Amino acid sequence: MKFLGIIPARYASTRFPGKPLAMLGGKTVIERVYRQVYDILDDAYVATDDERIEKAVKAFGGKVVMTSTHHKSGTDRCYEACTKIDGDFDVVINIQGDEPFIQHSQLITLKTCFDDKSTQIATLVKPFNSNTPFELLENINTPKVVIDKHHNALYFSRSIIPFTRNADKSDWLSGHVYFKHIGLYAYRKDVLKEITALPQSPLELTESLEQLRWLENGYKIKVGISEVETIGIDTPDDLKRAEDFLFNMTK
Repeated sequence: MKFLGIIPARYASTRFPGKPLAMLGGKTVIERVYRQVYDILDDAYVATDDERIEKAVKAFGGKVVMTSTHHKSGTDRCYEACTKIDGDFDVVINIQGDEPFIQHSQLITLKTCFDDKSTQIATLVKPFNSNTPFELLENINTPKVVIDKHHNALYFSRSIIPFTRNADKSDWLSGHVYFKHIGLYAYRKDVLKEITALPQSPLELTESLEQLRWLENGYKIKVGISEVETIGIDTPDDLKRAEDFLFNMTK
């Protein structure tokens, strides 16, 4: 199978404008993401609607494709980008442009999901550690996932799922394995075309999680489990944590 990686990157982020071009350890965030993934996939592109990002990607030797300014999600941007990229690819991987520490092992786990010919969409989760501070578990910016015994997603939520009844919250993480969602998706090319044609769904609008649209419309999302800890960058404070994380990695 051939895998195409697409990294959607917008300049006009509400919480962190210009985030892809923010500097992290001497390189832009978008360069760090690109360099983490381009050599593990059959091809990789940044998909953007901003000429500043396009110029920056070309400056470090990356591949980039310009897309519409009107997309509501990274998935929509991925689909437009893949229609403009030459090549016969089976699976498109949507790589978050704010995940500069994504690891090869995570991409391999995601790719392995497609060894099952019935897999339509795949994503990753990471178990919360039993000593994770409870406030991180209840952080609404960290979606939680419940999965079935076949490793298909049952539901995603910004709330803590499942709810542990008849136990003190301080014991929840020691009594049950909770999974946090890693915002990395892969889609068979034909499925990507189908899901971008779907209207927004009630659950998606309620939780502001686009993957709920796919579940509501009957698509299955295969879940790979990763033990790798990464830091996504949503805010300037996250960038500071990423700097510390990078420093500790290189000590």
